[in-house]
Amino acid sequence: MARLKDIPRSVLDLSPVVAGGTVGGALRESVRLAQHAEALGYHRYWVAEHHNMVGIASAATSVVIGQLAAATERIRVGSGGIMLPNHAPLVIAEQFGTLEALFPGRIDLGLGRAPGSDQATARALRRTLGTNGDDFPELLNELRGYFQPARPGQPVRAVPGAGLDVPIWLLSSSGFSAQLAGVLGLPFAFAGQFSPHAMVASCELYRNSFQPSGALLEPYAMVGINVIAADTDEEARRLATSHQQAFLNLIRGRPGQLPAPVESMDGHWSPEEAAAVAGNLSASITGGPETVRRGLEALQAKTGADEIIINAMIFDPVARIRSYEIVADVWGA
Repeated sequence: MARLKDIPRSVLDLSPVVAGGTVGGALRESVRLAQHAEALGYHRYWVAEHHNMVGIASAATSVVIGQLAAATERIRVGSGGIMLPNHAPLVIAEQFGTLEALFPGRIDLGLGRAPGSDQATARALRRTLGTNGDDFPELLNELRGYFQPARPGQPVRAVPGAGLDVPIWLLSSSGFSAQLAGVLGLPFAFAGQFSPHAMVASCELYRNSFQPSGALLEPYAMVGINVIAADTDEEARRLATSHQQAFLNLIRGRPGQLPAPVESMDGHWSPEEAAAVAGNLSASITGGPETVRRGLEALQAKTGADEIIINAMIFDPVARIRSYEIVADVWGA
């Protein structure tokens, strides 16, 4: 099994809008973080599609990817992910074909099958709710077809898109897309940052289902994880209260902007709420350099991840950059 220092590290960014901040400010901080991540040697930088959430600025994911790629030079940039049931496959092929034409060899297309929003928002996105993601394999097949070289007489082609090599990843928080990615021979990414309990089983299912393809000869699994790193364990725990409060607001049905950290979560939640938040964030790694190193090594050993992609929901943008610096420092130590 590979050692931690031998596998790539990457960034997952939800472009958090902090309390009192603006969407523009959040997006500018994402650009700044992408530039730092590139300088620190991170392999790829992904942003995620979420709609009708005032604390996340990356809803127009393809537009954000274009800005991030334009502000950097080498780091791969992509989606983690695009929720394909929200879109016509042709539109996504054209958007990512455009990105690949502008930034050749640097664009990833990560796809999810969940709606990623409430019913009213899903209806506003799709006009009709359809099959709620059950037709994902058919949508995926159609999308992949648009990236194939155009055929004579083909009635509909993606321009740009046809004939371009845009790596397609399948994202999952359960087993469905893990198995589908394996059967199709595609790279796979698991959302351990909010669905830790199925992480190991889904990675095993992917590898056991894997069939070599023109896209990939051997399985390649990337695991997403929350990492809040600081110079001390105590400071990291304080910074992590922003994410805990945000998740608490989400399970209460009141999602909002990313709150400022507090000294203690005591009095902010009930025991039942604390247990629910802890369950969903149980794989998170929070602490100083040595704690983070041990946590990352344990995660890699447990999952056999070929790559780890790190989410850091930190209120202070300077502290967020510092968190990624610490991870980079301990990665090869």
